[in-house]
Amino acid sequence: MDTNTSFKPSLGLIDATMLVAGSMIGSGIFIVSADITRNVGSAGWLLFVWLITGFMTLTAALSYGELSAMFPRAGGQYVYLKEAYNPLVGFLYGWSFFTVIQTATIAAVGVAFAKFTAYLIPQLSENLVAINLGFITISPAQLLSILVIVLLTYINTRGVNSGKIVQTIFTMAKLLSLLGLIVFGLFSLKASVWNSNWHNAWNLHSLKADGSITSYTTIAALGAIAASMVGSIFSSDSWNNVTFIAGEIKNPKRNIGLSLALGTLIVTVIYILTNIMYTGVLSLHDIATADKDRVGVTASQQIFGSSGTVIIALLIMVSTFGCNNGLIMSGARVYYSMAKDRLFFTKVGTLNKNSVPGFGLWLQCAFACLWSLSGKYGDLLDMISFVVVVFYVLTIIGIFILRKKMPNAERPYKAFGYPVLPVIYIVMGLAFCVLLIIYKPTYTWPGLIITLVGIPVYYLIGGTKQLVETEEILTEV
Repeated sequence: MDTNTSFKPSLGLIDATMLVAGSMIGSGIFIVSADITRNVGSAGWLLFVWLITGFMTLTAALSYGELSAMFPRAGGQYVYLKEAYNPLVGFLYGWSFFTVIQTATIAAVGVAFAKFTAYLIPQLSENLVAINLGFITISPAQLLSILVIVLLTYINTRGVNSGKIVQTIFTMAKLLSLLGLIVFGLFSLKASVWNSNWHNAWNLHSLKADGSITSYTTIAALGAIAASMVGSIFSSDSWNNVTFIAGEIKNPKRNIGLSLALGTLIVTVIYILTNIMYTGVLSLHDIATADKDRVGVTASQQIFGSSGTVIIALLIMVSTFGCNNGLIMSGARVYYSMAKDRLFFTKVGTLNKNSVPGFGLWLQCAFACLWSLSGKYGDLLDMISFVVVVFYVLTIIGIFILRKKMPNAERPYKAFGYPVLPVIYIVMGLAFCVLLIIYKPTYTWPGLIITLVGIPVYYLIGGTKQLVETEEILTEV
């Protein structure tokens, strides 16, 4: 039975910052540089892709600070879109968030944890079959992923303080571990590798596995950069998760904006330094052809020798475990806000005895576990990057709309660099989306279809809502 009707503000500035940083850093930084290098073929452009992604992330985070101060309540981006536009736009974000963006990400991060655990315990390999049901085979890695998702969900149903402790410990551990990897890597820097990588560092071309290169036309080069950014944007995503949990943050009008700025800045700097380290210990060919794209493993082997695999496996296990805790903790608050607006299951809009949306957490858990079993989350996440950026652009445009729509609303914090930086983000975000549509259509249409399916669902739920309201009126009469 629900005994609480409101969230308990329990998270301070450090907790919120750890949520931002912890939700961003998963396994991507150890993997996606391989695909980026294949697309751009040079050290300078590899760093440029990460720099431009970092700039976009920081700009968006600083812009979201204004919205979080205006609407310091659970739901975050869903609330901002609803207030700036209308309930339909907010719902389409929430629909995409539940069906793929958050739940498939939780599944992908969970399986990444299991894959690297298999380096230490080979019996948990994704290549083995634990259960064969005929129509589907389930690997030990998928089962471990589900176990981790269920465990973290249970911890978070015990109250926000339980999730906070896990988040802070694991985020601090992975930040320190990543810094250690960077420092040891820079000490292990090979002058010959560094000079080779940075000679002619701005020659943009594709790099094949056999070492051959293919030059681009000017327009095709822009398409290659956009395709490269799919990985870096995914690796830098989920920074906005702290806005979902605003109802549980102390002094949210101040601390959400600050945590967004601090968390994204910390992660951006670490990502840039990590890639600088990669170019100092591995040749571009080694980065591009790393086994299963696991650049972090290859680099760690160069730095630490035979023990490198174990070291990086432990680091990624810590990283993905903490990342998933942040995703699980914050995601259910979006569904809670949607349920309060009668756009989701009513039960999701209630809090358990520990003042957290327990039912929403378990529903999210079930959907994420289904994605883990499907094995299709990776493809969908590549394809959803387009939709994620579209919603970021719409949200930042919402700042301009709300300044006209609610000119007298309290704004304890205003978007940094307004209107210049928000406009730059909007232009860059739209350019990214247009280039993907032109050069990588397979990265765009599936996510767009999933989002648009939400339109009839919204009106179906709207009709159901009217029936519920009519029944309530009749009951009162």
